Amino acid sequence: MLQAARTDRDPLGWCMLIAALFGIIAAHRIGFPSTFYFDEIHYVPAARKLLELMPANREHPLLGKELIAASIHWLGDRPLAWRLPSLLFGTIGLFAFGRLVWWASRRRLATIMATALLATNFMWFIQSRIAMLDMVEAGLGMVGLWQFAAALRAPARHARWRLAASGLALGLALGAKWSVLPAAILPGLAFLWLRWREAGWKIMGTRGAGPIPGISLAEAAWWLGLFPLMVYWATFAPAFFYHEQPVSPWGVIEQHRYMIQLQDSVRRLHPYRSVWYQWVANWRAIWFLYENIDGAQRGIVLIGNPFSMLAGLPALAWCAWAGLWRRRGDAAAFVVLYVACLGIWAVNGKPIQFYYHYLLPGAFLMACLALALDALWQRRDRWRWLTPAALIAAFAMAAYFYPIISAAALHGGKQSYARWMWLHSWR
Repeated sequence: MLQAARTDRDPLGWCMLIAALFGIIAAHRIGFPSTFYFDEIHYVPAARKLLELMPANREHPLLGKELIAASIHWLGDRPLAWRLPSLLFGTIGLFAFGRLVWWASRRRLATIMATALLATNFMWFIQSRIAMLDMVEAGLGMVGLWQFAAALRAPARHARWRLAASGLALGLALGAKWSVLPAAILPGLAFLWLRWREAGWKIMGTRGAGPIPGISLAEAAWWLGLFPLMVYWATFAPAFFYHEQPVSPWGVIEQHRYMIQLQDSVRRLHPYRSVWYQWVANWRAIWFLYENIDGAQRGIVLIGNPFSMLAGLPALAWCAWAGLWRRRGDAAAFVVLYVACLGIWAVNGKPIQFYYHYLLPGAFLMACLALALDALWQRRDRWRWLTPAALIAAFAMAAYFYPIISAAALHGGKQSYARWMWLHSWR
């Protein structure tokens, strides 16, 4: 599934540096606006009620709201506290994404480029600055995938704790939001498939078989299946002690039926609703904020980087080709992650969907783009210049759009947003 080990040096320092710079930039002006915006109106009040052991926002799991509540408890009820969990997990998740690409590909340049491309794809930055559940889910999901990819290459004495860390992180990610479910089940399925590829129908009885010698199929099922479910169940613990309508610790099926019922009950059409193929085309934006607030006109529009989110599409096709015909397991893995995390939105029956549901597929798209650009750079022919040109274009877009994705003070009155509205559908 993964590529054979290469002689590239581990770009650990680069991953740390890019993540640290991202965290510093994302933290700048994170207190603006000083009031709720977009879906903060749901999650911050729910976190406040959670501190009083009162139920609220019961259609989603609890972990993201638990972290917001803990931040409010320790730092006070203010914007920094509301948004700090997203900032922390956005930064950690970016670093984990870089480590995932490294362990999957063992390609130094691809890893550095993937980390930089995700940091500048707009979505990761914007979701790291708002008190929603998505970045806790995505950040922990990246940690879980990183640890699984590392376990596949680790010596047997280290593989076990990495599998345990993977199961813990994926269980917690599910405890933040269900959108990570397709990515969360893939490590277990990948282990099963790799075991079957090596041992055939004797997967249960073959000793010392891969993908991790010394880890039986039963043990892998524990770390990547049952253990994450137990961790997920534990994230509901505060609900067991609600003062009103407590959740039964053993009423799991009933509770989840109620959560699904609440999610499906939202039928009123939203002006910013969109569907999966519009996300792929970067066609439909969401205005998280646009008003005169905190002494200036400010805006936050959720779109993807106009260059990298579109350039990623031919890169996705290249990765699919490389996975099928060149046996590039790293390329195939990110295509599968992209398709699984996007496909769930194409087939599920949730009536109202938004562009921010593209957060995880958009991240895996950046890995595909980095792998394609790395392959282009390694060819050393006349097209090699496209690799640095692509990075320059991605960074230039991030710099140009920075005011309208960061709640900076805009000049020019109510129409000041127009310079960034290249498509009518972004308005």
